[in-house]
Amino acid sequence: MTKNIKDQQQLEAAFEQFNAVSGQLIDSYRQLESQVAVLNAQLDEANNQLRKQRDENAALAERLGMLLETLPAGVVELSATGDILTNNPAARRMLGACHEQQSWQQVLALLTYSKEDDTYGPPGASRDLRLTLQYQPLPASGGQIVLIHDVTRLHQLNSELAQQHKLAAMGSMAASLAHQLRTPLATAMLYTANLKNDIPSAEDRARFVDKSLARMRALETLIQNMLSFVRGQVSTLEPLALNVLLEEITAIMQPQCQGKNVLFVCEPDLAQAVKVLADHKALQGALINLLENAWHFSKAGEVLRLQVQADEHRLIFRVIDQGPGIDLLEKDKLFEPFFTTRPGGTGLGLSIVKKVAEELGGGVRCYNLPAAGACFELSLPLQ
Repeated sequence: MTKNIKDQQQLEAAFEQFNAVSGQLIDSYRQLESQVAVLNAQLDEANNQLRKQRDENAALAERLGMLLETLPAGVVELSATGDILTNNPAARRMLGACHEQQSWQQVLALLTYSKEDDTYGPPGASRDLRLTLQYQPLPASGGQIVLIHDVTRLHQLNSELAQQHKLAAMGSMAASLAHQLRTPLATAMLYTANLKNDIPSAEDRARFVDKSLARMRALETLIQNMLSFVRGQVSTLEPLALNVLLEEITAIMQPQCQGKNVLFVCEPDLAQAVKVLADHKALQGALINLLENAWHFSKAGEVLRLQVQADEHRLIFRVIDQGPGIDLLEKDKLFEPFFTTRPGGTGLGLSIVKKVAEELGGGVRCYNLPAAGACFELSLPLQ
């Protein structure tokens, strides 16, 4: 009897424990249901946000697509390997065709590049079209975006502006030339008119003739310089015989310098033979112009130097004097036609020097030296 009571008590205790665990399980299940409902609500919200973002991205992609289709600038997308992935209608129109799946370098090789204004011309018949290219990297994919701009109108405006400047310069040159011609011509006419008078002395008649001829020769020199400036002096290019050129220049300048008690020094400093293509006569004339210009500003006892050096890319002639130097306010005008600071100068010598240097592919510049005097530097490219 006692045993049955004990078993019954144990059974009741087990049932109570089972009921307690079942209650806990039911509570946990209800909590889990609540959490699942919250997570489902959050998932629905996230899905709604994703659908909204997808719709917005689709609308944005549609707008970007329409923008690319109507954009006046050309857009080319390149892959990391440089192949064309997509290009918009403007790019296809500018480049003359659709070049998708082709190498951009192959397409670029078909364009004609102008170094003067950093523009490109498309292949085919539209040679008057001018394009500029701008690259923008795409870090995510490793590719690039190429923006193509049509600058044809700007190119035409720049050409028209340059033509207007050229016409204005020609008008200024014509006015200056008339002024330069008037003085010697008036003087020659005056001396020639005096010959009509009864001049008893043969010596006086000869003096008037000599002065008239001198003015005529000045006119001839001015006209020859003007023709040289307009036509250009470079005709044929040949390997430069530098030693012969320097000997000829020395033979011309040495007597002039001796007559003024100016020491002329020619200083070639070349470690090895240089190869330069030049017009011998034109280059000689340009260097003589520089030397005579420096000679006019040199005084007795001073030194006039012609230095010749070469660097990695250029052959450089330097004309150095010990004169008063260059007025910085007039420096930018020195190579302009008909500008001169020398009494009796025509203002064409330095202009011819600049023109010859540029026609030979080089350049000319001037600057003051730290101690005293000026240096005019003419450089030519090495072959």
